[in-house]
Amino acid sequence: MAKTKKKYKLKTHKATAKRFRVTGTGKVVRTKGGKSHLRRRKSSRVKRALDKMQPIGNQAFARRILRLAPYLGKYKANPPSS
Repeated sequence: MAKTKKKYKLKTHKATAKRFRVTGTGKVVRTKGGKSHLRRRKSSRVKRALDKMQPIGNQAFARRILRLAPYLGKYKANPPSS
């Protein structure tokens, strides 16, 4: 019987997992800030622009995010039960 090498699970940095997600094409995207309060003085155009997801342009920063949350692009919503 061959010995199998144990695979270790990696811990996800939860703050990173809540702030970023990975698109179907593999891009890391984030939401824009400035939406929580003081919205009355902003124009409708600016408020609409805040709803869109912003891709992470810097590749080094995207790699750092994927390292902090290694399972970010693996599952759609919840990991499989088995």
